[in-house]
Order: sequence, then C-alpha cells, then structure tokens
Amino acid sequence: MKRLLLAGGGQTHALVLRELARAKPADVEIVLVTPSRHLPYSGMLPGWIAGHYSLEEIVIDLDPLVRAAGARLISAHVQTLDLASRTVRTDTGETIGFDTLSIATGATLDVDAIPGARQHALSLRPLDGFIAGWQQIRQRAAAARDTFHLTVIGAGAGGVECALAAAYRLHSVPSVQVQLVTGGLPILPGHGARARSLMRAALRQANVNLIDGVATKLDGAMIELANSLAVSTDATLLVTGASALAWPAQAGLAVDDRGFIAVNAFLQSTSHAWAFAAGDVASLTHAPRPKSGVYALRAAVALANNLIAATTGQPMSAFRPQRLALYLLTTGARNAIASWGPWAFAGKWVWRWKNSIDRGYIAKLRRPTNPQTDP
Repeated sequence: MKRLLLAGGGQTHALVLRELARAKPADVEIVLVTPSRHLPYSGMLPGWIAGHYSLEEIVIDLDPLVRAAGARLISAHVQTLDLASRTVRTDTGETIGFDTLSIATGATLDVDAIPGARQHALSLRPLDGFIAGWQQIRQRAAAARDTFHLTVIGAGAGGVECALAAAYRLHSVPSVQVQLVTGGLPILPGHGARARSLMRAALRQANVNLIDGVATKLDGAMIELANSLAVSTDATLLVTGASALAWPAQAGLAVDDRGFIAVNAFLQSTSHAWAFAAGDVASLTHAPRPKSGVYALRAAVALANNLIAATTGQPMSAFRPQRLALYLLTTGARNAIASWGPWAFAGKWVWRWKNSIDRGYIAKLRRPTNPQTDP
C-alpha cells in the first residue's frame, strides 16, 4: 500500500481532505501530520479579535475531515525531511515514511528579524499562541491605570486588520492607545490607491496612530526605530510578512530566493516529482502571486486532484491562479473594504458579504463530504 503524507493541517489541507473523502484512491494510506486537531480560521481572526465571533465559531475540528477521508492524524510538527529515504522526522521523535508528500504548512513569521521581538512581542503565528497571548493582553489593557500603548508592527493587510480590530475591541478602555508601525512602507502594499485611501480613513476614524518607521529593536517597553527615534509600548503584536520554513530548503528541495518551495503548474516540486506544495509555503514558478489565503484556498482542489493522479498514475492538471484576487478586509467595526486591483468599495454591506462567505466556508469544513450525497 502506498502512503500519502500531508504535512500541515491548515486551510489548504483541510480542503484537500474534503476532496479526498469524495474520491480517495484505492490502496493509499493517508497520513496528516499537524500540531493541533483544532484549526483557527485566519480569515475570521480579526473578527474574533474585535469580539464579533466567539472562539468556537472560528475553529475547525479536523477530526471529522480526517475520518471522512479515511486518514490518520499524527499530532506533531515536521522538523526534518530526508529526500533519499522519503521520510520525515517530527518533534515527537517519530520517523514517518511516505511515497508521495504534500506540504501545506503555511508560512511563518521571522521573529528574529527584529532583535528582541522573540522575547517582547506576540507573533501572529502560530495562531494558537497568538490567541492565548491576545486574551492576556486584553486583560492587561483593561486593568491599566495609565496610558496603555498597544503596538502593531506591520502595515500589510494582516497588520492593519489586527490594529483596527484591537482598537474596536478596546475602545471602551480610555487608557488604550493603538499604534501601527508601518515598517517604512505605505499601508496595504500591493493594493490599489483607492483601497489604501479607504483604509487610512478607517485608521483615522479609529484613532490608530500611524508611526512611519522601521522597527530595529524591541527592548522591554521600548521600540527602537531606524530613524534613531523610539516609541513606548506596553504590548506589541508582530504581524509582518510571510517567511519560509527552514526544513524544506535544508532537506534539498528546490526553493526560490526567499526559501519558499518552488513548484510547477501542477503544484509539484521542481526538483522532486513526488513532492507537492501549495499555499503560503509554495512559490508558483509558472505564475508568481502574492502570499495570500485567497490563492491558497483556490489551489486546494487542484492539489487534491493532482495528489490523487500522482498516486494512481493518471495525468495531472495545471493550476491556473486568477490574475487578480478579491480581498475583503475588515476595519474593526462591522464594516469592511473590498479590494480588487485598482477598485475598492467600503461599507457595512461588504462586512455582511464577508461574514456570509466566512460562515459558509466554516460550515462546509464542518460538514465532511459524503461522496454519495454531497454534490
């Protein structure tokens, strides 16, 4: 019997499991290696920070998906990959062999890029750690007697959404001042001018203080900036750009110049045909795209189909990502911005649209596919 190993239990592999439940290849054992059986949906995380959702509403239990696909789940992190023997080793000391490997662990944040961040900042990833840390920050902010400076580092979509969500959740605490360190970049890099303008207006309305500077060091309650200035902080959230995991490159898989796994149009490693990757961990050599959950979710069906094809010897099909992705960005309150290339719109109706999409997505993953009845 052949073994298909799925490394990482994020959104991409959750959807892959759902597809495998529809058409699991015969004589193939499916093993999922992921550190937690419970998957927080990152697209709803700002809504949870803001208080619009309970934690239970945004968490997906992977067990039903695993059972529906006839898979086995191992709770662990992959730490090393041996290409010659086709094995991975986990942080629990287990060695797992495979015939076909799919990597969709997501990206990570380089907490060591800013000295002191590992000790003094709360990183957005891993999400489980962020969720626990944010709850502690809320308690500290509510108990503060003097001004409590909550600092978000990172002006991308994740950073501005987190800053606005935090400002909304803590707006009833008069001592809280939320500030956003931009890294010397305009907010929402990669988005159109209209979306950036709408987001700047939302930040002003929420009284989020924009600090145009590059954080060079975190030292306790102080953030040093590249322009020789410093800002006070009582709690710091690190929401910077995606960084690659180390172990794929260390193993010898082909990677791009940033360390992300290089894949072809079939989401197949450009150096090892039996290895596949998708989502933020991968670099589409045939059609480069930004790191975004939008593209990661679109890749899931193609990945599942090609994994089935690879294990059964059938022809694979190319993944063709859309040229432009639609982003629905929350702005703290039940408002959101729709950003699509140069176009952008904002309003409560955008939030309702996003809420409907997100709840439908969660419901789909909580209802594992029945191959006989689910179209």
